[in-house]
Parts: sequence; C-alpha cells; structure tokens
Amino acid sequence: MSLSPDRLRAVSAHPRSPPRRSEEYEDLFEQAPVIFAALSGPEHLLEAANPAFFAAFGGDCGRFGRPLGELIPELVPQGVLGRLDTVYRTGTAYRARGARLVLGPPGAQREGFFDFTYEPRRDALGEVDGVVVIAVETTAFQHAQLLAAEQRLLLEQIASDAPLGDSLTGMARAIEELSPDLIVSVLLADPGGTRLLHGTGPSLPDFYNDAIDGIAIGPDVGSCGTAAHLREPVIVTDITTDDRWRDYRDVAARAGLAACWSTPIMGTDDRLLGTFAIYHRAPKAPTDKDMALSGAFARIAALAIERHQALEAGHAAQEREEAVRDDLAFVLEASTAITRELHFADCLQCLARLTVPTLAPLCTVHVREDGGTRRIAVAAATPADEELLAAPGMPGEIGRAVARVLASGRTETDHADVARGGRPALPGVTGYVSVPLGARGRTFGVLTLLATGPPLDGHTVALAEELASRAAAGADNAHQFSDRVQLARDLQAGLLPPELPRIPGADLAASYHPAGEGLYVGGDFYDVFPLPGDRWAFMIGDVCGRGARAATTTGMVRHTARAAARLLDDPVSVVAAINDALTGDCVEEDVFVSLVYGELRHTATGLTVDLIRAGHVPPLVRRADGTIEQLAQSGLLLGVAPAFDGTPCRLVLPPGDSLVLVTDGITEARSADGEFFDEHRLAEALRPTRGAPPDAAGLIASIHAAVTAFAGRSTPDDQAALVLTAT
Repeated sequence: MSLSPDRLRAVSAHPRSPPRRSEEYEDLFEQAPVIFAALSGPEHLLEAANPAFFAAFGGDCGRFGRPLGELIPELVPQGVLGRLDTVYRTGTAYRARGARLVLGPPGAQREGFFDFTYEPRRDALGEVDGVVVIAVETTAFQHAQLLAAEQRLLLEQIASDAPLGDSLTGMARAIEELSPDLIVSVLLADPGGTRLLHGTGPSLPDFYNDAIDGIAIGPDVGSCGTAAHLREPVIVTDITTDDRWRDYRDVAARAGLAACWSTPIMGTDDRLLGTFAIYHRAPKAPTDKDMALSGAFARIAALAIERHQALEAGHAAQEREEAVRDDLAFVLEASTAITRELHFADCLQCLARLTVPTLAPLCTVHVREDGGTRRIAVAAATPADEELLAAPGMPGEIGRAVARVLASGRTETDHADVARGGRPALPGVTGYVSVPLGARGRTFGVLTLLATGPPLDGHTVALAEELASRAAAGADNAHQFSDRVQLARDLQAGLLPPELPRIPGADLAASYHPAGEGLYVGGDFYDVFPLPGDRWAFMIGDVCGRGARAATTTGMVRHTARAAARLLDDPVSVVAAINDALTGDCVEEDVFVSLVYGELRHTATGLTVDLIRAGHVPPLVRRADGTIEQLAQSGLLLGVAPAFDGTPCRLVLPPGDSLVLVTDGITEARSADGEFFDEHRLAEALRPTRGAPPDAAGLIASIHAAVTAFAGRSTPDDQAALVLTAT
C-alpha cells in the first residue's frame, strides 16, 4: 500500500488534539496492511497503532500511552529505540530496507524482515514532538530470496559434480535453516528398485537412519516405502495412529518424530530415484507452502541423483574401457616378450612367468614329448603355492587334465566344489583352467592356471586363451628356430675339425663364433691336417655367402685342399688346385673364396712356414718380444679367374713367436657408431701384457675380448681365428 505524501505530511506536521489525531490515524491505517505507529515525546509513548502493528510485534491492541521499550522490550538491544532517539533529536527521517528483527519472548521467538520509515512529527511551532513509524513486513519475500539462493547453490553444486551425499545433505540443511521446525530425510532407490537406501538425514539420530536404511518398497511401509510404491506423495499427520507406520512406530517415537510427509523422487524417464521426506516433532498437516517446498526440493534431488548416476555410469564405462585397454596391453606386452625368446623352452617358461600372479597364483606348462607329456615350465606366486604341485594326487590330476586337453584341443575348466564327471577336485585348489597350445593344426602343449583363492572367472579364462593362442605361435616358431640352429651347428661342426691336432714344436688354438644366433651355416672355416714327411698343412678362409651354398663350397675347399696337399709338394700348387675346383664346369654359379694356406715343419731353429695368401686378411706375426709384423704378400680371390697366380712367403718362427690368422668378421666388426675394428686394433690386442708371454689360447682370448668390447657379443658376420705358436 502507498501513502499520499500530502496526507503523511498532514499527519506529521499539522497536529491536532490527541483524540482527534487518533481518529485521523484510525481513518488512515485501521484496515491497511502497512504497519503504523505514532510515538510521542522523547520516551516514545505509543500514541496510536493499527492492528497490523500488533500482529507483527505482538502485544494488546489497547495498550497505548506507555513507552515502546516497555511494550516490546526485545527492540531495545536491537537498536530500534536508539534510531528513534536520533530521529526525535535531529528531526531527520530514517529509512531502512530488509531490517532483521527477532520478535517474541524467549522460547517463542521468530525472525522477521521489515522495510522501515521513521518520520519526525512537529507541533504548531515546528518543534519535533514525536515520531511516526511506517513499516512493511518483507519476511516472506526475504525467505523466498534465501530459498532461491539456496537452490542456486545446490544447482551449482550439482553442475560441478559435487558428491551426491554432499549435495543432498546441503539441501536438507538449507531447508532446515529456512524452516527450523522441519526435519529432512532423503532415501535412494536401490538398483533393483525393491528397497530404499540411506541418502541423507543430517538432523535425524543415527539409530533412526540405520533403522530405515534398506526398507522395502511396498504398501504400508511407513510414509517413504508407501510413497515409493504408489509413486505419489504420502502424508501422515500422526505417526502414532497411522497403520502404515505400525512396524516403525516405536523407533519413530524414540527419535521424537510425530508426522511425516514423503514425496517420491522421479527421474526424467519416470524412473523412481528415491523419496524426499519432511518430519515434524508434533502431529501436523502440511500447508500449501510445505507441499510446494517438498515438490521443489524433490525436483532438485532428482537432478542431483540423475547427475550422480550419469557420472557413475560414465565412470563405470571408463573403467571398463580402461580394463579392456589394460587387458590388451597385458596380452600385447606378454606376447611380445614371449616371441622375443628364441628357444622353445625359454619361450614357454616366459609364458608361465608372465601369467603369475596377473592371471593366477600358480601355472604349469606341459608339452608332448616321446609319446607322453613333460612339464616344461612352472611359475608360482609364492613357495607355498609351488609346494601344492607336489601335494598327494596333484600331479596325477593335472596330468589327466592335460591329457584330456591334448586329446580334445579344447579348454577345460573346473572348480574345487564342483567335481565334473565324478572327478575329484584338485587338493588345495579352488579352480583351474587348462588351455591348449596349438599351431599348424596340432596341439603340442597345455597351459594350466590354478587358483588357490577366488576361483578363476570367465574374464581370466578369456585372457588365458588369448595369451595361449599368441604364445603357441611364438613357441612353435621358437621350436623351428631351435631346430634350425641345431642343424646349422651340426653342419658347421662338420665343416670344422673336431679338435686341433698336436704338432711337435707348436702350440695351436682356434675359435669360431657364428653371426647372430647361428641360424645359418657360415662361410668362415679353418683346418689343420698332417702331410707326408713330418709336415703339417693349415688354412683359414672365408666363402662368400652363407647357408647351404657356403657349406657346400667350404666342404669342397677343405676336401680339395686335403687331397691336393698329399699329391703336390708346394702351397702354390695346392691353392691353384682349389681355384680350379671353384672355377670348373661342375660349379653352376660363381663362388669366391679368400684363403690363407700354408705348410709348416719343425726344424732346429723353430717352425718353418711356407704360406700363400689369396685375397684374405693379412696374417700377423707376433714375435716373442711383442713386436707385430704383417705379411703383405697377396694373390687374387679364388674363383675369380681360371688361373691362379700367387707369391709364396717363407718365415721362421723361433720359440715364442706366433702366427695369427683371422677372417674379416673380426677386422670388419663395427662399433655402435659404425667404425671398423680393423688390423690396427687387432695388432693392439696382440701387444704384450704384464706376466708370462701368452700362449696360443691366450692370444685367441685377447682377440675375442677386444672384439667383444669394441663391437658387442652379436655381430653380423662369422668370426674365425687360428693361432700357431712355436714352442
């Protein structure tokens, strides 16, 4: 309601006799909703007031002529009289908006908000003789603003993905602060939609929250269970007389609860999310305001719950995606590690090791062998787990499971408490899975995982099958690789002398290191064999190429040399015979061989050596004093031209001198930055060291150590060396 400024001035500036003033005040404010009071004198005697004043501030309507501080004493400590004093003393009006006052006696206090105007009232001489108070109560407006602010905060919490419990508890406390006579509870529907679980109830005692946590959804189950069942609000004004509360009446009484109004919380898809309940400590029916409050906050609770469920679903999907990625990474890393193993047994032992404890605490791998089976690998998380393998009956049970899988080619699973087909359970084992290892259409082994705790689930079985499939291919390749390596070694051994002969006056040592893993037969070779007349032949060479062709050529060179050396009496003729064999019509393709061939005999002064070099690494002579000499005489590679023309070289090796022969796999070994080992580093490796002069084996060891330190253990070419030391 608005007042005419002229009429307000008339009231405050043109006084009449008190009775006439009261009549005028009544005429102006009797039926107005605006709060009005006229105060006179410095003591602020209540001269007149309308019913709205007494409705807001309390007191009897006829108590006029007494100081305002006596009539409403709670106004004194809140500064109201001080402001009235200031208006009376200064003659200056005072206005305030949204002023907060606590009204009523202790125990019955209420909070109110008001817009005030204090106007000075003047007599005929212009002197202030009183104060006119006009006010409008804005409590409902202030509460609405606070409610809207609380709702905004809750919505911001929900939007920022605050924990559901925090959002619901914040909502409950906000309502209880706005209406202190209310107690709020939220229950959440379980995933199956059959029960209600605790969501929040910050002002309810713990024993009560525990009692209603998990209540069934159904008719006559309190206010909340019934509201959830009916999907509509349920109002119980008196718990003590309502049959729906018969099973919870005692616990409600113990908690001091007398009334309960419950509203179902529904999702946007019309799915039950939970219930929103308001309790009172005295029997009470809800007002329209109460029901509107319940509906508004039930909708906010629905937003919070749906947001939480969406986040939980997202997190669950993310966890599933991460689990799939982890599984894939495990399988890829494990299968990569398995395929790095080049030998069959190592490959399967790696498989067993990688499954423990990721898939199971105990693992065995069995393979077919000689008409039966053999356990080729085992891995255990703890020594106690491994001891289970020796438990009575365990080897036999595992062996029978392995035999069945080898026969069927299919995965077999079992649990300790379910003995399939009457088979006894494995002692100490809660479950197992035996997975076939197969390649090229045949099952050659079985991977068995054994659980000693929780039984193996389908996820573990699927991972085991995927890993076994990948590992089987790697193991089969490793088996073939091992066979080829062994074959290459056997062939290579046939192309080298099984052992060096004993030569009077000479100490011999040799070494051969195949390139890489030794999968192919190399082209490097050496040989020492006796000749008539107490002579000995020796040679070292390198056939261009590797594999079967190199093996065939190496065999031809060795056999030709051995045959020709017994018929011919000089090294040049022997090497020429080898060249004829390499360039003859029986050789379908061009082959080239580098070679050092020589013959030696023991004399009074040492060893006399006649040798010839055909495109090979120059021989080195290490004298007893440590001096290194290189023999530079050379001839063309063998197999290049029909005729061989080379110059022989004769040298004498007194006791302590050594002849050192190597292939280019040593001199051309590369470091990490691509630099060759070369003849200079070879010579440095032969330099004297402290201690006794090295024998032939010592020189071989020095050469090998120097090359390994320079280029590493694995080189791209074969390496052969032969040392003859005069004694």
